[in-house]
Amino acid sequence: MARRKRSDGAEYAAEAMDAAQSDLEPPAHVKLRDVDWPFWYDITRARARGSWTGVDLAHAANLARCQADIERLSTEIAEEGDIVVNAKGTQIVNPKHSLLETLSRRAVALAKTIQVHAHATQGPSEDQTKKNSKQRQSQQSIESTEDDGLIPRPMH
Repeated sequence: MARRKRSDGAEYAAEAMDAAQSDLEPPAHVKLRDVDWPFWYDITRARARGSWTGVDLAHAANLARCQADIERLSTEIAEEGDIVVNAKGTQIVNPKHSLLETLSRRAVALAKTIQVHAHATQGPSEDQTKKNSKQRQSQQSIESTEDDGLIPRPMH
């Protein structure tokens, strides 16, 4: 059996650089809609290119479709409101909320299945806490210094 390459070696780094310059495509039998593609790219870039299997890519496509549908439904709910009037004239909770909940649960399950959730991509929460602390310290440092034009600042 072939040995796995070390992830800190030069050969792995060169392969990672090559992989970063091209995006993965879904398997030929999997179709994505135009609205799915931005989610597809975000999902497939969350893991090393060489770690994806055909089954993973099919699940990634399902997750991309799911996330696109979540965005569409969220927009529709924002336009229609949380309460709508049914055919009988009774006010009811917008039924799209139920579908949105189902899709949200599906997205979480798929993200766990293909290991693109926060723990898999960012590490344990204690590591993230350290990163957040460092970012807060940097932000406080920037805010406490006079704007002399040398430090790039976000536009508000």
